[in-house]
Amino acid sequence: MTHTARAFWLRVPGEGEIRETEVPGPAAGEVLVRALYSGVSRGTETLVFRGGVPGSQYAAMRAPYQEGDFPGPVKYGYLSVGTVEEGPEELAGRTVFCLYPHQTRYVVPASAVTVVPDGVPAERAVLAGTVETAVNALWDASPLIGDRIAVVGGGMVGCSVAALLGRFPGVRVQLVDADPARAAVAQALGVDFALPADALGECDLVVHASATEQGLARSLELLAPEGTVIELSWYGDRRVSLPLGEAFHSRRLTVRSSQVGTVSPAGRPGRTYADRLALALDLLADPALDALVTGECAFEELPGVLPRLASGELGGLCHRVRYAS
Repeated sequence: MTHTARAFWLRVPGEGEIRETEVPGPAAGEVLVRALYSGVSRGTETLVFRGGVPGSQYAAMRAPYQEGDFPGPVKYGYLSVGTVEEGPEELAGRTVFCLYPHQTRYVVPASAVTVVPDGVPAERAVLAGTVETAVNALWDASPLIGDRIAVVGGGMVGCSVAALLGRFPGVRVQLVDADPARAAVAQALGVDFALPADALGECDLVVHASATEQGLARSLELLAPEGTVIELSWYGDRRVSLPLGEAFHSRRLTVRSSQVGTVSPAGRPGRTYADRLALALDLLADPALDALVTGECAFEELPGVLPRLASGELGGLCHRVRYAS
């Protein structure tokens, strides 16, 4: 049986639309998912919406179920939560997370969905992709008990990293952001907050997620000798300069990238993306993470909302999209 669905497409940079599409019935080993919620990844999706993906990164930036090509028309997104309407008995009726764009119904292999634990509301599960990125960042960073840590950049990823670090024993964690409004989010997550000029220094580890040149420079300033910056920001087609003179070498500082899509074999041998995502969903049982969802709209409103998110007119962190039942 073929189903009719609606999907959000970026028609050209800066302009989106909802299109009707046909979804075939699931074959053996596949599931039909009816979307309940999806999340807008502010950093990546607004970059895509503005047409800011550099040509050299078109292949690397493809989402798992993307249709079309950059800069557009393209169907993009990867934070979908829904109910399995048809599929294997063990998945039928279950709430699942999938790396799928904004679409009302879709068919994917059963292996492409992850069951949302009973203790995690579907509304919160849209954060799974962001928390999974934070898990990978901490596997790369390998924080130690007693570390002095700053997270520079209080966006979705930075706040997720800070929330997880706040559970480590004996660490000093401070979320650093230029927006004073992030103080309330930090408080909800149980970590300290500071504006960049007031941040505590002598850090063993700084996780940088502001995607700004100034934030990366400040991250280096906050390090203790032999300290490390874990760079989580992705700058798209922008160039950044970095102060590697002065005391950078004498203090033996390190800047290390964290690869979002790949688990480092040296850091966590044998751990897969599925392991990482399942862990992220388990961690979402914490209601404090609701503080990361700061806006919501109906799916039909998305063509008008995404330009406002991309321009910064709508602030906040994760924007959740709600689908009609």
